[in-house]
Amino acid sequence: MKLNEKGLENKAQWEAAGFQLPKFDREAVKAATKENPFWIHFGAGNIFRAFQANVVQNLLNEGALDRGLVVAEGFDYEIIEKMNRPHDDYSILVTLKADGSVEKTVVGSVMESCILDSENDAEFGRLREIFSKDSLQMATFTITEKGYSLVNGKGELLPAVEADFKNGPEKPASYIGKVASLLYTRYKNGGKPIAMVSMDNCSHNGDKLYAAVNTFAEKWTANSLTDEGFLQYVNTKEKVTFPWTMIDKITPRPDASVEEILKKDGVEELEAVVTSKNTYVAPFVNAEECEYLVIEDAFPNGRPELEKGGLMFTERETVDKVEKMKVCTCLNPLHTALAVFGCVLGYDLISKEMKDDTLKKLVEGIGYTEGLPVVINPGVLDPKEFIDTVINVRIPNPFMPDTPQRIATDTSQKLAIRYGETIKAYEASPERNTGDLKLIPLVFAGWLRYLMAVDDNGNTFELSPDPLLDTVCPYVTGFRLGEDADVESALKPVLENEKIFGVNLFEIGMADKVCGYFREMIAGTGAVRGVLNKYVK
Repeated sequence: MKLNEKGLENKAQWEAAGFQLPKFDREAVKAATKENPFWIHFGAGNIFRAFQANVVQNLLNEGALDRGLVVAEGFDYEIIEKMNRPHDDYSILVTLKADGSVEKTVVGSVMESCILDSENDAEFGRLREIFSKDSLQMATFTITEKGYSLVNGKGELLPAVEADFKNGPEKPASYIGKVASLLYTRYKNGGKPIAMVSMDNCSHNGDKLYAAVNTFAEKWTANSLTDEGFLQYVNTKEKVTFPWTMIDKITPRPDASVEEILKKDGVEELEAVVTSKNTYVAPFVNAEECEYLVIEDAFPNGRPELEKGGLMFTERETVDKVEKMKVCTCLNPLHTALAVFGCVLGYDLISKEMKDDTLKKLVEGIGYTEGLPVVINPGVLDPKEFIDTVINVRIPNPFMPDTPQRIATDTSQKLAIRYGETIKAYEASPERNTGDLKLIPLVFAGWLRYLMAVDDNGNTFELSPDPLLDTVCPYVTGFRLGEDADVESALKPVLENEKIFGVNLFEIGMADKVCGYFREMIAGTGAVRGVLNKYVK
């Protein structure tokens, strides 16, 4: 059983092994897509293969669509060369359900895979051809938040970007430079409308894509490298839009246990490829069953009825409310709490933590008791139902190989948005008292205890990467388990840092509570567990 056109000719063999197969005439759909593409996606990674590609497959199966997807990869060309094309653009989606069952789907909705390489005339020429088509309605992106940045960590222009500003749209070297060049091709071919849709998991993602593309349009126009009308085109909403979206689906990297399941089914050549850019890519992707994609409905060239596939279309303000609901209340704060305490208590999987009665009660309290009363209901998703699914289905899913150590990455960058917004809502509400918050300050104390890099048994462990480790760790290095210490004085510079917590914890009267919890947590080995048992139950 090989994952390609020839290997899939024996449908009965695949179906007997429990695989769901494409139910449409792929050759007819491929021809229609090549002639009149409607959707090109940049970023051939796991989230695209598990989510957007599967949505389109379902719609093709139902006859709601007659064309499929074009995917383009601009960061790591080897994904296309070594994975997409050898498998004729098929992939296997393994859905890992919370009830322990597994659903296996051969996804064949990608009709063409392209390489975003302006030095390759054939590849870039085909992309220019696609962007010239009247039929193209949207270009979507999952290239990570970093993909939209034109500068390095010091705020300096990336060399490729700087060169592109001077050299123009003919053969740009940077990712966004190439995207802007393709958009210029569309402008030159009649100023045709299109939606440029970031689907990356970052707040106000459409603005990030717009800012990057618009910067290129401004520089090229200023340097007389493009027609003056290009900048106006990019900024005319009847022509080009940059909708906001909120995406949520956990797709960990392909797992060895899933590979074994597929091997036993008889699927051959499942070996992952680690590219020269260190991308880990396999012929299959594993993902949770839950998925959410809320999209600002701003498509100047129209769009198909993708809501039939479960996508939610709404106005920009609602997308923002959904984003805040998820990030500030219903998912991310719960994940961070489990990450911090999971590392200190020695857990290696988030799902295992949900079997710990105290930790389960902790996240229930943060979500239902402290967060839910101040969250704004976005209307398209119910906050309580969202938390119900997170706590009862998503986080406890034993198949999801997600670790507290991974989620603890960059915690200093997450606390302000994940908890600070709730605290601000309490501060602003005449009906709420910030002093009633017990568990959010407990997480803050837990994070400070985590920064000591000593677990609850007194053993050292490695902290997850975080840009502020060198800044915050010195404030806890003087503490020793079982020794008295002046906690308030030592921690004051951290606790009054609004960039970390979103608020000054001293000014709002929460610092005493955090210090009290922390003092108890360093009383000796087993103290963290004792504090959790004492205050959570």
